[in-house]
Amino acid sequence: MPIKKTELYSSLWASCDELRGGMDASQYKDYVLVLLFVKYVSDKYAGKPEALIEVPEGGSFQDMVALKGDKEIGDKINKIIGRLAEANGLKGVIDLADFNDPDKLGRGKEMVDRLTNLVAIFQNPGLDFSANRAEGDDILGDAYEYLMRHFATQSGKSKGQFYTPAEVSRIMARVIGIDQAKHQDETIYDPTCGSGSLLIKAADQAPRGVTIYGQEMDNATAALAKMNMILHDNPTAEIWQDNTLSSPYFKNADGSLKTFDYIVANPPFSTKSWSNGFDPEHDLYRRFEFGIPPRRNGDYAFLLHILRSLNSTGKAVVVMPHGVLFRGNAEAQIRRNLVQRGYIKGIIGLPANLFYGTGIPACLIVLDKEHAAARTGIFMIDASRGFEKDGAKNRLRHQDIRKIVDVFNGQVELDRYARMVPLSEIQDNDYNLNLPRYIDTTQPEDIQDIAAHLYGGIPDRDVAELERYWTVFPGVRSALLRPRMPAGAPIRAVAAEVGPAYAAAGAAQDLTPSVPIPDDDPRTAGVLHPSRVGYGGYSDLRIPAAEIKSTILVHSEFVAYTATVHEVFDAWVAHHRPLMMGLEKGARTRELIDALSESLLAAFEPVRLIDRYDIYQHLMSYWTETMQDDVYMIITDGWKANAELIPPQLVIDRYFAEEQRAIEALEAEREAVKQRQDELQEEHGDEEGLLSEVMNDRGNVTKSAVKARLRDAQLDPEAADEYALLTEVLGLMDKDTALGRRIRDAQKRLEARVSAKTKALSQAEVRLLVVDDKWLAALVAQVRMELERISQALTRRITELADRYAEPLPEIETEVDALSAKVAEHLARMGYGV
Repeated sequence: MPIKKTELYSSLWASCDELRGGMDASQYKDYVLVLLFVKYVSDKYAGKPEALIEVPEGGSFQDMVALKGDKEIGDKINKIIGRLAEANGLKGVIDLADFNDPDKLGRGKEMVDRLTNLVAIFQNPGLDFSANRAEGDDILGDAYEYLMRHFATQSGKSKGQFYTPAEVSRIMARVIGIDQAKHQDETIYDPTCGSGSLLIKAADQAPRGVTIYGQEMDNATAALAKMNMILHDNPTAEIWQDNTLSSPYFKNADGSLKTFDYIVANPPFSTKSWSNGFDPEHDLYRRFEFGIPPRRNGDYAFLLHILRSLNSTGKAVVVMPHGVLFRGNAEAQIRRNLVQRGYIKGIIGLPANLFYGTGIPACLIVLDKEHAAARTGIFMIDASRGFEKDGAKNRLRHQDIRKIVDVFNGQVELDRYARMVPLSEIQDNDYNLNLPRYIDTTQPEDIQDIAAHLYGGIPDRDVAELERYWTVFPGVRSALLRPRMPAGAPIRAVAAEVGPAYAAAGAAQDLTPSVPIPDDDPRTAGVLHPSRVGYGGYSDLRIPAAEIKSTILVHSEFVAYTATVHEVFDAWVAHHRPLMMGLEKGARTRELIDALSESLLAAFEPVRLIDRYDIYQHLMSYWTETMQDDVYMIITDGWKANAELIPPQLVIDRYFAEEQRAIEALEAEREAVKQRQDELQEEHGDEEGLLSEVMNDRGNVTKSAVKARLRDAQLDPEAADEYALLTEVLGLMDKDTALGRRIRDAQKRLEARVSAKTKALSQAEVRLLVVDDKWLAALVAQVRMELERISQALTRRITELADRYAEPLPEIETEVDALSAKVAEHLARMGYGV
């Protein structure tokens, strides 16, 4: 059985544990990732004469395996890596780490043991990468990025710059239109490429591939990028190590900067030494014609370099701190020039604390030269509120990524989220691009209604804010609420004086009074009128608050809505179940999840009240946590039953439900016995209780003590109650023991039957268990949860409003007066009357 991705990641991270002690986390990668690289190329290319990577004799991972326990293992590993580097022009790339460094790896036997264990971890049979990609994105490359993310997390503030979170990379890759690239000669460039993960994610979106270029200042990080390109089957990518601003490497024959079709970048934020090594005022490449950035802040230096490196139809997306949107002086002038020339297509505000090395919020600036002349506005998204907590960091969820991409690429305006801002409005704001100026993401304040607090009733204004529910369930509104009439009791109190029409009006609570009550009628003095307190804008509950949810759930409109939602999901299942059932060895998992997720989004688009991105998130979360590992096993080994693919509970539920119910009945019976034992011990277990003599130091009744005391009580005529109690306790203990034995025996028999059945499952049965009982059952449960959320949210809000205005001030005052009178009466009786 192939190793699961999660297990693969765990085993790789375990290799880091072998290195702890002599170095910090930022240095682990220099060793672990090199071994990962050697293992990968050895498995994939060794013995293949036409391979892109030559694995020379004495330069493979198997040569390392032969060194386990060797006293000179460190020096010999260095030589193996050196041979591989020499054969492939990778000197200075994969041979930077010294595996014979006693300060980092220990001395003598400590080094031998550490390196032996490290090699053994990579020798795991599950880490066999000789087969081609399983899903268009090889497993090892994913593991490589998993490790880099952990390295970035543990490396601290100054060491995290070599890794752009994969979630951000995926957004960047999809908002620059690289999926429209028509041929491999089109180019993509990252001037601050770090480990290359951003370049890889972007290039992977090009259906026919693109030519990759990257430059990185840090030598070790540039080496990571080169290895990463090879691990992701991009061995021809050109990665150069040098300072992009002072020494840009990619140039044309005439010395001008080479220009590219697409650019992605996550430059270092607000670097202070950006102008070291060159004179920006006399820049050879004319990058700063729109203004020279501040001497001690290089954000716009990178942005202007990127703009200059785009060809006439080029598109770019750059990670920038929010300060570039609103800072003044030189940056304000640069920003004005960029906006006026139409180079900025869009701005996407991201949540804070996404990036390793900084907690400040960042934004994505999307540049587009092709349509600059015709641009009349900038499309802005404020996605700062869409994320989940992941330890100390924030992380974008699948639904956050997808929503950003869909909204941006479709230029969809959404309230409090996204809008197209006209250039004229930006001009009116003096070219300040700070997102809160254009998109208000604050939630409306929940306003307290003074009149409702004074006189009761739920404000119709608050009820109207639930219009999205009432549009779907108009009848539910009238089942829950009724219009509030003028205070009925006061009207009835003067009914004899104002006539039968008023009495009828007061009694007909569901109708507007047919006879208006005149404000100046002396007979109604002191009566609360609609004209005085605005009762025309208030409602009352028709039912007790405790019945709100049940009323919603049984209402015909909610029942019909639930059926409609399930019909939508069932139609999606009917269309895609054959695709899941038809999975075979060698299938591409990416194509599967793309087909499932795209169609699920489309299916739920017309469904009201349910956010289709929430449904999408459920699918993608389940894919990440469970389904992708299952699919990987299926496309590698076929539909073979094992405990990972088919947990025993699935077999029990389908084939042995009766046996399971019998065990559950025994467990319930045993639980009742235990509960009765606890009741007796609680009732009679104190110091004077009848069970005090049979309890041990821990306060528990013991069977031996009960038996001994029973013998004494049997001979004592005055101990009849104690004897009866002890007899019951002993019987309960015996019954508990017997039931425990029966449960264990039944569970063993069931386990044996489940094991036998699992081994005998046919392929057709395995498919049914996995697709229907595991995958689709999990997704059905998530759809039901969304329906529950709808009823719960409506119930919660109506209940909250009803509770808020349940006791009007006059009622509270009356209650206070009554209580005060009672207190005064009691005090008077005690002789404390005033």
